Parts: sequence; C-alpha cells; structure tokens
Amino acid sequence: MFQAMDKIVEKTLLFDYYGELLTTHQQEIYEDVVFNDMSLSEAADCYGISRQGIHDLIRRCDKALSEYEEKLHMLARADKIRKKTETLLKSAGPEEERILKGILEDLES
Repeated sequence: MFQAMDKIVEKTLLFDYYGELLTTHQQEIYEDVVFNDMSLSEAADCYGISRQGIHDLIRRCDKALSEYEEKLHMLARADKIRKKTETLLKSAGPEEERILKGILEDLES
C-alpha cells in the first residue's frame, strides 16, 4: 500500500511541475482520472472517447511527465534545495529562519 501512495505522490509532484506542458485536454482528463478518482469508463463517457483511449492517454501523460523530469530535473533540484534549506534552518537565527521558511514555502507552492 505504501508504494501505491508513493506513486500518487510522485504523479502529483510531476503534474505540479510539468502539467502545464500537457495540452488542456490531457490536463483535464489526467486530473479527472488520477486525482479525482474518475474511472476509465466514466471518463470515456464524459469525454466521448473509448475506455482504451483514456487508458492510453493516461499512460502517455505519465510517460511525458517522467521524461520532462529526466531532462529538466526540476523535482530533483527542488528536493536538494529543500534539504539544504532544512539543514540551514536548524542553526539559523530569527531573521535567517524567517528567510529560510520563506524559501521552503516557495518550494511548496
């Protein structure tokens, strides 16, 4: 079960970073199926395409999002920055703490 949760978190992060690179149509279907828990059949009925078409679109989107990360490494960079910032936060004074917490908030949004 924990691995399934990791996959959902991974998909969420990839979509947060790279979802805008998908077409609007792909974004809508991906959000409905992956995040809104719409079944393939429901999505097929809603969008007027086959269940297999929905399945293929989700797989293509997953592949595209993963390939964007392989090429751009934005998630990996953000994770490195987050870890370094959290390390600095442990020994920061009040002013530095405020700045570092701002950096962490920026990484989350």
